[in-house]
Amino acid sequence: MFKLILKSFYLISFISLIAGSLLFNTVSAASPNIEVLHVEGIIVPAVANYVNRGIDHAESQGSTACIIELNTPGGLLISTEEIVQKILNAEVPVVVYVSPQGAWAASAGTFITVAAHIAAMAPGSSIGAAHPVSIGEEMPETEAKKVTEYSAAWIRSIAQMRGRDPIEAELAVRESKSYTDTEALQSNLIDLQANDLESLISQLNGKKVTLATGEEVTINTAHYVLDRNEMTGIENFLHAISDPNIAYILLTLATIGLITEFSNPGTIFPGVAGGISLLLAFYSLGVLSAYWGGTLLILLAFGLFLAELFVVSHGLLAAGGIASLTIGSLTLFSHTSPPLEVNRGLIAGVAIFTTAFFIFVIGAVVRAHRRQPTTGIEGLTGKVAIAQTALNPTGTVFIEGERWTATLDHGRVKPGEEVIVTRVEGLKLWVTKKKTK
Repeated sequence: MFKLILKSFYLISFISLIAGSLLFNTVSAASPNIEVLHVEGIIVPAVANYVNRGIDHAESQGSTACIIELNTPGGLLISTEEIVQKILNAEVPVVVYVSPQGAWAASAGTFITVAAHIAAMAPGSSIGAAHPVSIGEEMPETEAKKVTEYSAAWIRSIAQMRGRDPIEAELAVRESKSYTDTEALQSNLIDLQANDLESLISQLNGKKVTLATGEEVTINTAHYVLDRNEMTGIENFLHAISDPNIAYILLTLATIGLITEFSNPGTIFPGVAGGISLLLAFYSLGVLSAYWGGTLLILLAFGLFLAELFVVSHGLLAAGGIASLTIGSLTLFSHTSPPLEVNRGLIAGVAIFTTAFFIFVIGAVVRAHRRQPTTGIEGLTGKVAIAQTALNPTGTVFIEGERWTATLDHGRVKPGEEVIVTRVEGLKLWVTKKKTK
């Protein structure tokens, strides 16, 4: 009887354990997954790849929503187009949240925010100033008008698709109008205001959105599971170097390293570091569409510095290099929006450092030229030799382990006496008698 009760107890416990496990798995499976992406900084290809990957992952996981935390001053048109197209064709609800408090979604960020199924902003954030600007060169008036008309039509189309005010959206393009979070909500450019991510997720619960397929879905955030999808190491690295200031520093380091290698062949490290920096600089400048005129002026500056090492110009080449470096730095990202300008303090710092560096290098070269040779035949000048035969005035001397024919300038020297080498002519030494105290 006792064994029967014990077996029944084990059986009930086992069944309870299985039932509990199944119940837990059912609850976990029913818990909605929310994918969160974090975009901060200039919109460049690395960011577009990251957003595309994040939305693809959210779709494959069957997430209830994909939230993009956005804080950007703007970016490249081609990367913006790629992100907007991905959002418009997403098979999962995409929420763009301009955060944290005080963040902005300027220029390219405006298009991305308006394209979201649900747009939200944190207190103190702003959106707008989406008038297109040229990157690298000032656009002709006709071309600028075409780009503005295209951008205005594009954002108007996106706003109408999402049920937002197309006129207010167009003003952000044509007049560079900006909106606070409250103004954006009142102007029907966004859907929600949220103090933080938790507040946003709470407000999303029950919201209905229509996907590109025409399917209407309801966002369920009850007992949600948050899945933060961060940038990979490579994406972070490419995003970091796709910055005007970083590109400028890389270009400077590249030229300094290569010139150091050229002026001192065999040092290896400056050449390797300079070559790697140059390749990274070309990538960054290419991504940001840097003005080729500014790039050539900077390269010309370092060419003039290098020429100063080998040509006696009394500082004229160095002065030209400083002027070329300064002008090239100022025009490297000319006629762009403020976020795509090289920091003025950085330009001044690089100019001062580069000038000081090349003054040091030029000084070292001049000192080396002035220094008497210490090796080879020329290095014998000024050294002491011992007469092997009498010098009257010609004889043989012993110096540096070798016997030389020598001619005394005046007087007579006996064997064993010391003489000083005054000059070398071919295989003959000219010497003078060493003065003794």
